[in-house]
Amino acid sequence: MSRAARVRLFWAAALLFAAGYVVACLELPPLGGPFHPYGERAVAAALGRRTANTVSSVNFDLRGFDTLGEEFVLFTAALGAVLLLRRTRDEHVSAPRPGRVLPTVRLAGTVLLPVVLVTGVYVVAHGQLTPGGGFQGGVVLATGLHLAYLAADYRVLRRVRPRAVLEVAEAVAAGAFALLGLIGLVRAGSFLENVLPLGTFGALASGGQVPVLNAAVGLEVASALVVVLAGFIDQALEIES
Repeated sequence: MSRAARVRLFWAAALLFAAGYVVACLELPPLGGPFHPYGERAVAAALGRRTANTVSSVNFDLRGFDTLGEEFVLFTAALGAVLLLRRTRDEHVSAPRPGRVLPTVRLAGTVLLPVVLVTGVYVVAHGQLTPGGGFQGGVVLATGLHLAYLAADYRVLRRVRPRAVLEVAEAVAAGAFALLGLIGLVRAGSFLENVLPLGTFGALASGGQVPVLNAAVGLEVASALVVVLAGFIDQALEIES
């Protein structure tokens, strides 16, 4: 395709999307009024699916397909970073030297590391009940692991974050989200349709497959962040050109 043809194709697509965006905005309800059609429907849907956290109901039920797209955006970004940061043939690996850590920093990191990890698991596990969820909990988990780097050194960090395992975990979590969608398609006739018991409202095992999708996102976010940061840290501390 010539450059002129690509430019014409771009402008045709841009104008089409712009026209659709304008038409959609014209149909939006006015801001600041008493009429909230989306909020009322979202709350009703969350209560119907016995999901106490309406935001999680929206993310993993009402617009679960959109969340699947966000998850694969993260997966693709992490994959691209890993490929760009991989060791090339002319680079050599050297053992990182241990750094000096202040006793207060070591103590704070040692105490906080398990607390942060437990907090991350809690945020992920209760995503269908309280504010938070897989995205937020995954970031907390990834951050907690790196306290080992601050409290000790790089060698300790490598032992607590098995990079190869986390690379597999990220792919498995992303695939699990898509697989649950396909199970809903086969058993209930639509992609990501709930096929699990809804449970009791407010209980940990409630919301159907919302907590399962939430857990898959938490695992993928935590794994992806650790893998990407591992690539940067490895380049900075181990690779010699």
